[in-house]
Amino acid sequence: MLLFKGPRDQLLVPLQSVCGIVEKRHTLPILSNVLLEMEGGRLTLLATDIEIQIRTAAEAAGKETAALTVGARKMQDILRSLPESADVSLAYEDKRLQLKAGKSRFNLQTLPAEDFPRMAAGDGQQTALKVTQKQFKRLLALVQYAMAQQDIRYYLNGLLLVVTGNEMRVVATDGHRLAYAAEELAEQHGRLEIILPRKTVLELSRQLADNDEALEIVLTPTQAQFRFGNIELVSKLIDGKFPDYERVIPQHHTKAILLDRAMLQHSLQRAAILTNEKFRGVRLVLGPGSLKILSTNAEQEEAQEEIEVDYQGDALDVGFNVTYLLDVLNNIGDETIECRLADANSSALFVLPNNERFKYVVMPMRI
Repeated sequence: MLLFKGPRDQLLVPLQSVCGIVEKRHTLPILSNVLLEMEGGRLTLLATDIEIQIRTAAEAAGKETAALTVGARKMQDILRSLPESADVSLAYEDKRLQLKAGKSRFNLQTLPAEDFPRMAAGDGQQTALKVTQKQFKRLLALVQYAMAQQDIRYYLNGLLLVVTGNEMRVVATDGHRLAYAAEELAEQHGRLEIILPRKTVLELSRQLADNDEALEIVLTPTQAQFRFGNIELVSKLIDGKFPDYERVIPQHHTKAILLDRAMLQHSLQRAAILTNEKFRGVRLVLGPGSLKILSTNAEQEEAQEEIEVDYQGDALDVGFNVTYLLDVLNNIGDETIECRLADANSSALFVLPNNERFKYVVMPMRI
């Protein structure tokens, strides 16, 4: 039974769209597979890791109906290794999938489609949002680096998405720093808070295009659906209580300096070379007209950078993890950033000039 016939990329591109979430080793072997469903001249590809499910489609050759699962990574590796100009065909016979391209032949084992787990539709009230792919991709880029990775407080290993009125907010924190960004929505909505898992956020960042095409988001109390282009991504949510981010953001820091983002970034990168490898600490010494960046390490080596700033207030000496400072500078595109400070025991607040929709808070460290 012929499932597909056409250029390599017509099959490889949709396969790559779903393969990102497939785990290499899984206790359930079928989760290493991709589900191929043929119906009405359309080949649907679906992959899942139980927490996330991605579906997309390709134009097919046959008109018959069939369903099977096959090793996702193997099939992807075979297609990648073929010449870009290759024409590929897929045929299903005797529980094996044969992939042909020119004089190459590959026979792959399949597992039954009925054993493949699918995510059930989410229950409860639905909230539907529409933004552009570019808007949401930028929102994620502004905060995702602040997510925790394997924190015992599982709700920190993800991203808080808040819908309130005509605004969508995203917040991420690992307990040492917090990033907040907001975007205006075209319509008014009731208040809703959900926590997206880290893997979902990273997969969306990888897949979303930097363009003005539509992204539809449908949220329920247990699930989030994202539809864009030819792709539908469905994700379970993290069940937990996210910290009160509004309490964490400082309101009355009196020492404010405007800095050239690239200059600060390069100064910190140079100073970081001589930091202690474990703690990665740098001292920011603020005085009239200058900001000094100092670092030392266990070998008694030292680095000092100095930036001229428009500041005439009291002196201040405060330490921070240089990685946390570089993370924000690497992920914002603006040329200027404003740093607000209070004292040696208070966190720093980074904002964008004339933009209340982005905030980044970093806790101080003793050096």
